[in-house]
Amino acid sequence: MDSKKLTSSSGAPYFEHQDSQTVGARGPVLLQDFILQENLAHFVRERIPERIVHAKGTGAYGKLTITHDISQYTKAKLFSKVGNSCRMFARFSTVGGEKGSADTARDPRGFALKFYTEDGNWDLVGNNTPVFFIKDAKKFPDFIHTQKRVPKTNLKSATMMWDFWSLNPESLHQVLILMSDRGTPHGYRHMHGFGSHTFSMINENNQRTWVKFHFKTKQGIKNFSNEEATKMAGENPDFAQEDLCNAIENGDFPKWTMYIQVMTEEQAKEFRWNPFDITKVWFQGDFPLIEVGEMELNEIPVNYFAHVEQSTFSPSNLINGISFSPDKMLQGRLFSYPDAHRYRVGVNAHQLEVNRCPFAVNNYQRDGFMADSSEYQDKPNYHPNSFDDIQPDSSYKNFEYELDSNKVANYNRNENDDDHYTQPGLLYTKAMNQEDRDRLVKNIIDNMSGIDGPKRDEIINRQLCHFFRANIELGMKVASGLHINIDSNMMNHSK
Repeated sequence: MDSKKLTSSSGAPYFEHQDSQTVGARGPVLLQDFILQENLAHFVRERIPERIVHAKGTGAYGKLTITHDISQYTKAKLFSKVGNSCRMFARFSTVGGEKGSADTARDPRGFALKFYTEDGNWDLVGNNTPVFFIKDAKKFPDFIHTQKRVPKTNLKSATMMWDFWSLNPESLHQVLILMSDRGTPHGYRHMHGFGSHTFSMINENNQRTWVKFHFKTKQGIKNFSNEEATKMAGENPDFAQEDLCNAIENGDFPKWTMYIQVMTEEQAKEFRWNPFDITKVWFQGDFPLIEVGEMELNEIPVNYFAHVEQSTFSPSNLINGISFSPDKMLQGRLFSYPDAHRYRVGVNAHQLEVNRCPFAVNNYQRDGFMADSSEYQDKPNYHPNSFDDIQPDSSYKNFEYELDSNKVANYNRNENDDDHYTQPGLLYTKAMNQEDRDRLVKNIIDNMSGIDGPKRDEIINRQLCHFFRANIELGMKVASGLHINIDSNMMNHSK
């Protein structure tokens, strides 16, 4: 096999790669050694800003195959008939930790999916939990700050986390999931995924239904105990990354079954809770899972940085037949996600291989850092014009609808929607078995034991009130484990 010449970034061949050019064997290095300059300059720029959240993760390519007909709900071409399939990319991640943190940390897991369809890329950016800590994106920066590090010490703080959670009872549902063994999944292959938000589907008759997306692992649910997760963090902080790569390299391709839940607009008006509240679930007994297809991951990217680190996902990347909902968290993410990618990767991040639509992109966006003109070259950069053949297609018009109110205000997110306890209580009593409940209580006690400082008792007592409101037994067990004496005032406050 013929060898390739070593070249500079401009393609010029060169020979001296090991030794810098100097004045004499022991003399100073010359500024004219441009290869030295080029390699060092590129090296110190090899990293881009890590994600503020979901910094530590892994990814793989695969495919989605449609196995069941849901065309009655959506006109999306992907779902138009059984047997359709598309290539896809998935990125799994922890949420709060930095890029070098442990894969087994107690944390939700990101479950971000990009489907390359003929109508454009569809991103479903969710987690391994069906709910979230907060219901309004305006609260997101404050929440994430509590999951990061204290400004003074640069240390993680249980005090900061529990202070926020205790002051925001809407977080309780997700906190109980996080503190259960579901907060420490055994890698990424053994966890379910959720779109979490409520989305909408529009069918050929221009009828809208509300939907939630579910992905159930075919590998079976498997979690670490708190002790196992801590031990693995020391032994192999990249456990989940290694587990996924090894499975795919060995031909043991992980699979998930895709489902949707469907709620009509009439049912949404009668639903006990706000159906667009991401801190709540739709009970599957009332809104059963409808099988859609199978997701399979079968290809590890050839370069982690190019494909995983530079991958970008946004819930604003939707396809015809799938649309938004009034979910306040979702509405905020429609701006913040693409904005984060423009900052972190660049305004032309969509031109990178992992993010590029493989079918066609025809628009009038031009230039900016790292612009690649191969798709548009000298075509006009304005519309309308007399020279190109790009025409808007009326079949892709947005769904039109009327709003329930024309009053603009900063509405209290919890007004007439402040039941933060029924669903967490059902999670504890119905969804968990006794072993699950015992582990949950132990994990909560272990975690809350790290609360310190002058506000310790105030924070603990405030959080205990939330536990009592969800379930008396849960509150009593946590209080006992923290050696807190329960008085009548606390019990009355929890009713």
